[in-house]
Amino acid sequence: MNGWIVAACAKLAQFGRYSSNFIKKLMLKDKIGLIMGVANKRSIAWACAQACAENGARLAFTYQGERLQENVEKLAAEVPDSLVVPCDVSDQESVDAAFDAIGKKYGRLDFVVHSIAFAPKEALEGEFLNTSRDAFRTALEISAYSLTQVARAALPLMTDGGSIVTMTYYGSEKVVPSYNVMGVAKAALESSTRYLAADLGKSNIRVNAISAGPINTLSARGVKNMGSLLSYVGEKTPLQRNVTVAEVGNTALFLVSDLSTGITGETIFVDCGYNIMGI
Repeated sequence: MNGWIVAACAKLAQFGRYSSNFIKKLMLKDKIGLIMGVANKRSIAWACAQACAENGARLAFTYQGERLQENVEKLAAEVPDSLVVPCDVSDQESVDAAFDAIGKKYGRLDFVVHSIAFAPKEALEGEFLNTSRDAFRTALEISAYSLTQVARAALPLMTDGGSIVTMTYYGSEKVVPSYNVMGVAKAALESSTRYLAADLGKSNIRVNAISAGPINTLSARGVKNMGSLLSYVGEKTPLQRNVTVAEVGNTALFLVSDLSTGITGETIFVDCGYNIMGI
């Protein structure tokens, strides 16, 4: 009798693993996505790309400038039937050309992961009070307005509805030393998420933001004292650790999949619970 129970349990476990893998492979089957903001294999955008590709999505990637082209092309080669195109969001013609290339290859677009942000290095140290006009304009244009720009370009390709996901940070709500103008830009980004969700809902397009905890990415290293911030946050979160890029990628997967069709205009925290803490 005991042997029969053990054998039955083993069969159930095997079936469970098979069912899980089957569902996973089908989650984004026949979906076409665009990943914007990959810099290297440690990028949040790349973690999102991996999660989506592993679940069946076909992906296009953009890069900004020749400096990043080789890295993006090398990573994109790991994704079957991928497309890599240049896209500088400060240049409307570049954005138009990128989406035109995506349309020509795939014919449509089901989701976009927007992981683009930039502010001049000098604006990410010292006091926010000293932010220059040019630095403010640059940070808002690249980090916030680009979401609206991308959503407008993606709309004609999202013929069956879709999902747009962007990346923000808690510095949009609370003062984080040295985050400065980027905090203001992220606040604008989160507000843009809500307004875009309202505008695009009639086209069955959802727009959401992920507020990830601090992660040691290439862009994060531009913020002064990032190492100290990581240590502090890791000690204060309820889970007593920092979030991983894979966890952020899995949340993006959820938001671009049909599992989240009732969610739009939201900012979802993926920070091991840090945002709930008072001290």
